[in-house]
Amino acid sequence: MPNLSFAIMGKPPAYRYHLLRNALEAFQKNLPHLDEKEFNRVCQRADRSFHLESLALQSPEASQILIQPERVDMALQEIADRYPNDEDFTIDLSQNGLTPDTLRQALQRELLFDGILQKVASRSITIGDIDVQLYYEMNRERFTQPETRLVRQILVTVNNDYAENQYDTVLQRIRSIAAQATGNVKQFGKLARQYSECPTAMEGGKLGNLPYGKLYPQLDAALFALSAGQVSAPIETELGFHLLLCEHIYPAQQVSLTKAKAQIRTQLQERAQRNCQKEWLKQLQATTPEVSS
Repeated sequence: MPNLSFAIMGKPPAYRYHLLRNALEAFQKNLPHLDEKEFNRVCQRADRSFHLESLALQSPEASQILIQPERVDMALQEIADRYPNDEDFTIDLSQNGLTPDTLRQALQRELLFDGILQKVASRSITIGDIDVQLYYEMNRERFTQPETRLVRQILVTVNNDYAENQYDTVLQRIRSIAAQATGNVKQFGKLARQYSECPTAMEGGKLGNLPYGKLYPQLDAALFALSAGQVSAPIETELGFHLLLCEHIYPAQQVSLTKAKAQIRTQLQERAQRNCQKEWLKQLQATTPEVSS
């Protein structure tokens, strides 16, 4: 177990929260569960994130942000609610070098930091219609909806522990079902309810409207080789044997600029805000390399 006491010696209480937050983000572990290598990496990340937060909190922009105590209370309660009771909450905090009071202080700082970044983001450029149109024209391939197929399935599983589900028996059964379904696709749903061992049997074998890549590779290949209204031959996978019915084919289509406009504007605006924040943080670090916490 890493020496947490040594790592936080001389550090302010809020730093401990950065250690824990980085441990959860990087390794999904509490601090006591990290190995030495993981702990050292977390310390490096915490050094950077705490230093950057401290710089921001001493910037002129910080004086323009007010965090109501109620918001801090809500943030603290949201974390506490993840635990069965207050005792477990307090014990877990203690194992990570925190108390409810020091956690509250850290959350106050974090909310203030987020507020500062939001303030900085508001200075970013406003994305206009020309920006949206240019992005759309230069990235048309991103606004193409792929071909999809409305599909139903009948699955009969192979399980050699049962006589009725042994390989040869299942293969004979699926061929018999295929013979009944071929040329009589209106009966496919009924056959699925009668014979399929897939949970979709209750809905007549409905798998939905699917693009390529959502099924087992051999099922995808078979499905996208079918014509609308056609039933596949039996297809073998690790689950057993499948029959697929391609009910309808929806061709690939280009999403219009009108439909894509709101999505593009949001994406470009968020990008502009992130860039504005990054530039501000970069300048902040360049002009105030050292700061007390």
